[in-house]
Amino acid sequence: MVHQLKIKLKDIRPAIWRRIQVEGNTTLYELHDILQVAMGWENYHLYEFEIGSRRYGPPDDDFADLGFGEPVVNDKKAKLSHVAPVVKSKLLYTYDFGDGWRHDVTVEKILPVEKGRQYPVCLAGKRACPPEDCGGPWGYADILEALKHPDNPDSEELLEWAGDFDPEAFDIDQINKRLKRIK
Repeated sequence: MVHQLKIKLKDIRPAIWRRIQVEGNTTLYELHDILQVAMGWENYHLYEFEIGSRRYGPPDDDFADLGFGEPVVNDKKAKLSHVAPVVKSKLLYTYDFGDGWRHDVTVEKILPVEKGRQYPVCLAGKRACPPEDCGGPWGYADILEALKHPDNPDSEELLEWAGDFDPEAFDIDQINKRLKRIK
């Protein structure tokens, strides 16, 4: 089976989203790598998935012994088809705990595998992912504001840092080319 997922970056307007298809036997560990490519992140930071009251991610025995709440379930052992078995199942994917990029991941459809199609695949999306380490949704809002008002003296430093960033850019062909290298 194939899960069709919609990924929407929270706390950002206008919306940044992707629609992808992945095989149901994909682990959450593998899904993290797929989401990194689909969204345009660079995989520099830690992450976790929340599904209901359970947290999934790379296991960290150091923190489990310190009493920081429930231990994280090893995401290498959690398959998408088990943790999100039905249409409308929801996951919260958090990337970069410092910037706090939170993504709503929703199962839109569960489909049979299409013969001859390679998975994972990106079907659609809108807008570029914010630059890494820009300060989360609030820092990204500052970059968008600087792009709107480049003549403002306060914008100069942000524009220099952001380089030639285009918030409207979305290249589905480039994403799918990178996704082909995942599996």
